[in-house]
Amino acid sequence: MKYLCLVYLSQEHWHSCPDPTCAAYGQALQQSGHLLAAEPLHPVETATTVRVRQGQVLVQDGPFAETKELLAGFYLVDAVDLNEAIRLASRIPPAKFGSIEVRPVRQLELGDLP
Repeated sequence: MKYLCLVYLSQEHWHSCPDPTCAAYGQALQQSGHLLAAEPLHPVETATTVRVRQGQVLVQDGPFAETKELLAGFYLVDAVDLNEAIRLASRIPPAKFGSIEVRPVRQLELGDLP
């Protein structure tokens, strides 16, 4: 099953985990067959939020919500179950400085669409 591991960090810890450390863990996940994708994100100041209301596109600089911890990146992993996904997430290096949200990925229900 696929799980998305969302990496959250406060601004004060944004650069606490060096890129080579995260890349090494990503490589280990890839070698074990668990990694499907992983990417770091630029700081929250670069975010743009888009909404469509009553047919109008509304664009706002910044993230969707103000929070203490900000989305810093993600790892998409293939795990047998939630317990394995949690084990993999607990080893993501930025977990020492922030938090990792683990969420199962669901398939779209397309009905009669081909």
